[in-house]
Amino acid sequence: MAKNRKRTKSRRRILLLGLTSLAIIFTTTFTIGKYWIEIFEKYKEKKELEIELTALKEKEEELKVDANKLQNPEYVARYAREKYMYSKDGEYILQIPEE
Repeated sequence: MAKNRKRTKSRRRILLLGLTSLAIIFTTTFTIGKYWIEIFEKYKEKKELEIELTALKEKEEELKVDANKLQNPEYVARYAREKYMYSKDGEYILQIPEE
């Protein structure tokens, strides 16, 4: 009977050790998987933000060019006449529809 108890006790220890090991492996795998998903999402977000940054830099360059053009009084006058239909004295505005 003592041998039977030792075997039962030994089997319980092995079973407990095995279950504990499985729990640790499962938890570790789950945690690592969760972090990999977060890393992948951050990588995708970084790519999207880099594309947005490039577009914003291009827009900034265009705005700088426009700001420099607006320093020229002749350009401002011509822009106002074209955009807002202002005219000089004695000048008529004819609007041609675009097709």
